[in-house]
Parts: sequence; C-alpha cells; structure tokens
Amino acid sequence: MALLGGSLGYNILKAYAGNGTKVGLSEATSYAGKSKLEILLGKDFLTDVKGSVVIDFGCGNGEQAVEMAKHGAAKVIGVDIVDRYLEMGRQTAKNQGVSDICEFVRNPSEKADYIIALDSFEHFENPESILETMHSMLKPCGAVIASFGPTWFHPYGGHLFSVFPWAHLVFTESVLIRWRSGFKSDGATKFNEVEGGLNQMTIRRFKKIVERSGFFIEELEPVPIKKLKWLANPLTQEFTTSIVRCKLLPR
Repeated sequence: MALLGGSLGYNILKAYAGNGTKVGLSEATSYAGKSKLEILLGKDFLTDVKGSVVIDFGCGNGEQAVEMAKHGAAKVIGVDIVDRYLEMGRQTAKNQGVSDICEFVRNPSEKADYIIALDSFEHFENPESILETMHSMLKPCGAVIASFGPTWFHPYGGHLFSVFPWAHLVFTESVLIRWRSGFKSDGATKFNEVEGGLNQMTIRRFKKIVERSGFFIEELEPVPIKKLKWLANPLTQEFTTSIVRCKLLPR
C-alpha cells in the first residue's frame, strides 16, 4: 500500500520531480545497431519463425515486422489500433523491399503460426480480452511469444511515475495523477487512463490471467535486473525482474 498521499505527498513529489522533466524510466536497453527481437525474445527467435506466418500484435512503426520479413518469415501481419502506425509500417516495408511479405491492418484475415507481443502486456487495459483475441488469431498448433516489462514491482515499474526507484509504490495513485496533471492535459484520472496505459501487471497476476484463458504457459523466464541478479530468486522475482519472456500455447 502506498504511504504518501494528500497534500503532503503531493508537495514532496512536486518539490522533487518538478514539472516532469526529472521522470523515471530511462530506456533500459539500447537497441541501436542491435536486434530488439533477439534481445527480448532470444537469439534463436528469427531462425524459429522462418517460413512461418507471424502476427506482430501491437506492431507500432513496423520495424520488427520488417525485420522478421527480411529474415525469412513467409508472411508478417502487423496489427495495431493506431492508423498512423499502420501507415508507417507500410512505408517502412516498402522502403525495405518487403511489401509483398508484410501487411499492416487492424484485423488480420488469416491465422498465424506465431503471434509476438513486445512491451505490451503491462499496458493492455484488458489483458484477459487481449488473450481471447490472440487465441482467435492463432492456428491450433501456433504459439504466442511475448516479452513484457518492467512489471509493477520493478524499481521503475511505474514508468513516468517512477521519478525514483519504487516511487509509484511510495505515493498514492491520486497524488501521482495530480502531479502528472501539472504537465499533461489529457484528463487521465487513473494509471490505466494515461497515454499507453498502466495496468499494474505483476508476474503473479500474469500467470493467473493465463490460467483462466485459452492458453497455458509452456515457458516463462523472469530475466533479472543485471545489478540485482545476485538477489534474484522465486521469492524476490517481483522486485528483481527486468523483463518477462514467455511462450503460450493454446489448450
């Protein structure tokens, strides 16, 4: 439970974090000149999806979809709810010469061998519904391969709200939202209403959501924060995990 709320919490937060220029989550990993897919999903991933139909769920600008196409995927379908991202993906695929392999749509017209999801399960407003949607997009013998994090108890699991490690656990939600409203004018009143959304996902909660879904967990790897690797174990993993890698199979 958060400790600091009300005027006291707000004044402390305002004095420390100011107008938001001193905000938390810096990019934990630099992907410049590197493959984000290999870093987050493992070095064998691009080999595994060769010849397959892949859905990039929440494809963003299409960079990873194009990378999979260039590494031998039979077809890559970038899915997103933001139209400008879909258009960016189409342009990127055209520029890279893989327009015949990639498509970018809101709703795919065929089922996939693999669905990938990067940096998203901690943001989905309704992850249960998302898993149902993924299940409907996947072939019976297919798999969801995901990487997400930081999860909620990570030192910077509050993203913007983590102005220092675990600040999002120290201050109440109402105080943090009040502070954010000083430099963001979107009217958000809860964590899940901010841009991108924050659903306070934990490893434990993710496992429970999957248990109630049409999937089961074949593999789940909590990747420890490098500096806290010595402390990482099943009892501390909620606080010491950098990202979670997992593979889900349909029941």
